[in-house]
Amino acid sequence: MIANSHDLEHPMDKYLRTDRLPHVWCPGCGIGTVLSCYLHAVDNLGLDKDKLVMVSGIGCTGRAAGYVDMDSFHTTHGRAIPFAIGLKAMKPELNVTVFSGDGDLFAIGGNHIIHAARRNADINVICINNYNYGMTGGQLAPTTPETAYTTTSPYGNIEPPFNLVGLMAVSGAVYVARWTSIHVRRLTKSIEEALEKRGFCFIEVLAPCPTAFGRRNEMRDPVESLKYFKEQAIVKNFVNPLEATIEPNKKFYVGKFVDLEEEMTFEDRLWLMTSEEFLKAPSKKRKEMILGVRRHVKEHMEVLLHTPEPTEEGGKGEGV
Repeated sequence: MIANSHDLEHPMDKYLRTDRLPHVWCPGCGIGTVLSCYLHAVDNLGLDKDKLVMVSGIGCTGRAAGYVDMDSFHTTHGRAIPFAIGLKAMKPELNVTVFSGDGDLFAIGGNHIIHAARRNADINVICINNYNYGMTGGQLAPTTPETAYTTTSPYGNIEPPFNLVGLMAVSGAVYVARWTSIHVRRLTKSIEEALEKRGFCFIEVLAPCPTAFGRRNEMRDPVESLKYFKEQAIVKNFVNPLEATIEPNKKFYVGKFVDLEEEMTFEDRLWLMTSEEFLKAPSKKRKEMILGVRRHVKEHMEVLLHTPEPTEEGGKGEGV
């Protein structure tokens, strides 16, 4: 018996608003792959869909919030992080993930993300880094590699890009990782770890943008971008994140850079400071309570300065 095509269902359909498909992303774009990894991570963990929230900003990646069948919010430009923090503060039982792009998070939203990491807000951030502002025509971004061509750097970018994993590590994130869109198994596992961890978790995903970035930088064919990622990426855990820079035509590190033990989150502090115990405590006691929850900042930096030796991850048989 041949099944009717209308009776067939994809395993991830239960997490998608299928009536909104097909999606708007260009052929070869890596955003859909990363979204698939997120959905598989959720499915692998068996998380309650009613307790999941996706928040996105503006840009190509921001369209993801409209495709997932869960509580999702498509916020204004650069404001996904503060929206997510407010949501988590009032509904701490929710598992909140910000799914957005490098421009939205680190250009117009750059001030929000460094302070979210500093506060150790209990949210997950998945940042798609495609090296440019893809939706608006391929302009220069804070993540564009030096010498790369964009519509606003026709002679090559003269500015050094942000090292996103280094920036997040020193800002206070308790979990920091970087993968590419070809490392689907490792990325899925990394998202699982972030979803189960308390505190500010950041995952950077390098993804091809053949339409806006690739065609100006000898990677018009999406396969060329994927080949570049495969050849240049070095999989190694616990490399010093400050050394994990991305330079044109040079090897770069992917893996897990920071994975600290559970610490008091921003939400924990917020509820502590509004508790009856705190409000009724004498001034000296309140200061002791405040200093107690701030102590993690010093401990965080001490851990970063004494990171474990870098470790190779997996073998050829493990796949990507």
